[in-house]
Amino acid sequence: MADILQKIASKLYEGEDEEVAELVQQALDSGLTPKEILQDGLIAGMDQVGKDFKAGDLFVPEVLIAARAMHAGMNVLRPLLAASDSPTVGKYVIGTVKGDLHDIGKNLVKMMLEGAGFETVDLGTDVAPEAFVRAVQEHKPRIVGMSALLTTTMVNMKSTIDALQEAGLRDSVKIMVGGAPVTAAFAQQIGADAYAPDAATAVDVARKLA
Repeated sequence: MADILQKIASKLYEGEDEEVAELVQQALDSGLTPKEILQDGLIAGMDQVGKDFKAGDLFVPEVLIAARAMHAGMNVLRPLLAASDSPTVGKYVIGTVKGDLHDIGKNLVKMMLEGAGFETVDLGTDVAPEAFVRAVQEHKPRIVGMSALLTTTMVNMKSTIDALQEAGLRDSVKIMVGGAPVTAAFAQQIGADAYAPDAATAVDVARKLA
């Protein structure tokens, strides 16, 4: 049994999406639970991708290919996970702040979070503070992640935190920020709970916050 889970993890790492989907189905047919396959197959594979990405052994294109393979496996598992009411690690609302249209970093973080078992709600780019507030009211996430790639749009992270405060929602969520110009000092200054310099670190930080 452990053998097929290792195979899922290694094929995911290699980005073999069709093989991952087939192996997930085989694992189900052999009696493994969707949760076991998710945890010890797909998440284990993405964890290794995250570690090697952080160490500089893998690059963005390889991570994206691995994430695609993870999604292929998730497509087989998702209906079963929903039916078995298998708990996710937590719900995570993510978006690029108002005025900023960059989404590669955000998408990478989102994929890595999904690979770690988070349920993500992606608000896209150029997201106004009010849209973050609505998403928190509607989805009740544990964490809100904001991204900015321009120094001029970083101020909108603070505006979003202020809007959540005004709506009485600030204490119900943890707030994470990231993006090229963002620093840990800036995160502290605007009242965010955490900062992550890259997608792999974002997953580690999110796990601690969740």
